[in-house]
Amino acid sequence: MSSSTKEHKKGTDKVYAFSLVTISTSRFNTYGSTESPSAADDVSGQRMSDLIEAAHHNVLCYRLVADNIADIRKEVLSAIFNGADVVITTGGTGLSACDVTIEALCPLFEKELEGFGELFRLKSLDQIGSATILSRATAGIIQGCAVFCLPGSPKAVELAVEEIVIPEAGHIVKHARS
Repeated sequence: MSSSTKEHKKGTDKVYAFSLVTISTSRFNTYGSTESPSAADDVSGQRMSDLIEAAHHNVLCYRLVADNIADIRKEVLSAIFNGADVVITTGGTGLSACDVTIEALCPLFEKELEGFGELFRLKSLDQIGSATILSRATAGIIQGCAVFCLPGSPKAVELAVEEIVIPEAGHIVKHARS
């Protein structure tokens, strides 16, 4: 890490509050509105929670919602209103007609972090090859909160959270709130 990057990251080694939102109509139809990834048999949600807690951050809340633009926005904005520093969504980033996470959240971004999606796809290349082009993973800032939109696969979640989100969350929040 360069000295300028170290300087930029100074003061970002705090404990942050993360809110997790899994977006899946099929899972929502099976389990309903639940506040625990284990109660929804949500492997990706549980993996996110485990990684965040292992990094000594707090999981403020977990929500399960259907692929519905209004519901997605409501849960993300509620998480921000309730004190989340970082919101991570999983699911709804694909190419099917019902995948609407990006359509729900990108219009709310005050700033988009294009580099997140680019880096995520680059890192995914080793795991899934050229199929990485199907990912619409993105991130942005809403009201000073970092919001990451991840695919629903557990491997994609693990890659993004472990290698990008956790290492950069504090840095992003620091600049988003300055």
